[in-house]
Amino acid sequence: MILCVRLPRDAEPALPALLGLIEDISPVVQVLPPGAALVDVRGAERYFGLDAAGIAAVLRVRALAHLGTGCVIGVAATPMLARMAADRAAPGTTYVVPDDERAVERFLAPGPVGALPGVGTATARTLRSYGLDTIGAAAAVPLSTLQRLVGVRLGREVYEKARGVDRTPVVPNAAARSIAAERTFPLDELHQERQRRALLSITEELGAGMRGAGQVCGALTLTVRYADRSTTVRTRALREPTAHSAALAGAVYRIHGSLGLQRARVRALSVRAEGLIPADRAARQLTFDPADERARRIEAVADLVRAKFGAGVLLPGSLAA
Repeated sequence: MILCVRLPRDAEPALPALLGLIEDISPVVQVLPPGAALVDVRGAERYFGLDAAGIAAVLRVRALAHLGTGCVIGVAATPMLARMAADRAAPGTTYVVPDDERAVERFLAPGPVGALPGVGTATARTLRSYGLDTIGAAAAVPLSTLQRLVGVRLGREVYEKARGVDRTPVVPNAAARSIAAERTFPLDELHQERQRRALLSITEELGAGMRGAGQVCGALTLTVRYADRSTTVRTRALREPTAHSAALAGAVYRIHGSLGLQRARVRALSVRAEGLIPADRAARQLTFDPADERARRIEAVADLVRAKFGAGVLLPGSLAA
């Protein structure tokens, strides 16, 4: 059985600590940034003598005790069903989909067809135009009909997923740790420059944290939360692993700029640094740029000053203004 463990939105920065608790139970963990993970507990069930629901209960108690936060957990036979079960779970509870064909059918059938992973807005609109509003309605249609409506590949995908078929494995990647930071605006923020200031503040915090721990990251994930509580998540790999705040800021500015948020009412921004590895294992391309080397030396001195006198004693000029 598979667990989908999801933290509340305001507790997403605690994901690395949650992964440590999960790995005490099962090593087969796939991180789903910004605040969730898939866990294959088939081996753990035999080891602990508990079923998947029992393991989920233990994990929720541990998260509450160690992290001070609840979590929701979906339990099912496949990653797709576990993620959908987590979506339906009430805060602080576990939602179990039994490993039974009829139970899976009862779970899926009432849901909107657009809730199936991989079914985008355009595909859902096409299916609804033919009266296939629910997953159950799509499951009742022959494969050949679905393929005529939405194409061969996508038609087969809808056909299988509407019946609960999911061949996706849980791919362990929990060893690639991550850290995150978030800034929430007091009012919905439309001003691009204020959003960039928040991103600069976040990357300064992440960079200092990684340098203090002797780590670098290989990718950044930006999560934008809007006034209507919807989110946009984008991940970009870095050209080389780094903890240099200026490089992190430049990368996250490019992600932010690509989203076209000129009219968006932004409630919060968070950035997750992913693929953390020890800094001494990372290669850095020499630039022979005196400005870059000078910036890195200044950064190293600034880190020493902050370590002695506090994190807020030195700030970039644009944040101090």
